[in-house]
Amino acid sequence: MADDTLTAPARTDNPKPMLRPADPRFSCGPVKKYPGWSWEALADAPLSRTHRAGTAIQRIKESLERTRALLELPDDYHVALMPGSDTGAMEAAMWSLLGVRGTDVFSWDVFGNKWTSDARDELKLDDLRTFQTPAGTLPDLSKYDGKRDAVFTLNGTAAGVCIPDYDWIDADREGLTLCDATSAAFAVDIDWSKIDVLTFSWQKCMGGEAQHGMLVMGPRAIERLNSFRPDRPIPAILQLHKNGKADMALYEGSTLNTPSLMAVEDYLAALKWGSRIGGLPELVRRSKTNFETLDAWVRQSDWIDYLCEDEGARSPISVALKYVAPEAAALDTEQQWALTKGITTLLERENAGLDVNMHRASVPGIRIWCGPTIEADDLAALGPWLDWAYREALDAL
Repeated sequence: MADDTLTAPARTDNPKPMLRPADPRFSCGPVKKYPGWSWEALADAPLSRTHRAGTAIQRIKESLERTRALLELPDDYHVALMPGSDTGAMEAAMWSLLGVRGTDVFSWDVFGNKWTSDARDELKLDDLRTFQTPAGTLPDLSKYDGKRDAVFTLNGTAAGVCIPDYDWIDADREGLTLCDATSAAFAVDIDWSKIDVLTFSWQKCMGGEAQHGMLVMGPRAIERLNSFRPDRPIPAILQLHKNGKADMALYEGSTLNTPSLMAVEDYLAALKWGSRIGGLPELVRRSKTNFETLDAWVRQSDWIDYLCEDEGARSPISVALKYVAPEAAALDTEQQWALTKGITTLLERENAGLDVNMHRASVPGIRIWCGPTIEADDLAALGPWLDWAYREALDAL
């Protein structure tokens, strides 16, 4: 199908747009580097040094402290650098914290479904309730019970759905809330009074390199570690305990395995950029502006619309779009995936838009990143190219 798309003659009534995005990278992960990034940002990385050396520990501690400052964390919250990206951070929290009371998992996304299967099939929690819905929809959050632990995704990267607020979480809850915020931290406001554990990866909103995750632990989560040690085996790479208590060295620059000091330096550069341009309020503002820019194109389009029909739950960061034009909606699933491949192949050939295909475990369509490292002008230029590529790819089918 890709060959047909590349070789099919261009339609004479479908001229190419004149203006290309200055930067065509719109991947939802890893995401685009911050504006102005260059290799010089890594020049001072302490390469070929042990991560236990003074300089290396200083860099790691600085990344924790800058994360705390940029996210505007409460004073009694702690930050640790974890292996295995957001997955490693989230599974460390689940393996080390869950089991002392009942657990509810709310999932509507590829990774939320992963936490569901972890809780059910790997941890085999005795008292478990799961609330799962298909991509594009949000589970009934009113089912939340503050006496139980809750696991949920803040923004479903592959589903186009984001929780609308934190009102459903009890302020006086007895259980913990474990939040996977990998594609939301630094892009939306977070009510820390409702979050006990939060995880994210460097490769998402701030455009850092992959394989490293961050674990934010509130005081109630630290207290859980100090009072509860599950009897299940916990791999060393996920252990948050030491001698039966919370391993507080993790929040002072110690790590569970060897991190990449080049990646640490890259994340530090991104954090410094975020602080330099105005901190969290400016990062959130940029994300909102980016979504509003893309939203203006979606609303005038006659062939594509949001996967999430509920405007209040619609993700403004990882925007998931489905085919709605009669000629595209009538195609079967395999043909719709072929249409997506045709569109993305054409956009890549023209260097007008890279990696805008939907996640392979979601539904056929287009997915576009609107986080803070993207420029609104590039999103404005992308829309006409999507229109052009759709018409070309549909003809090629």
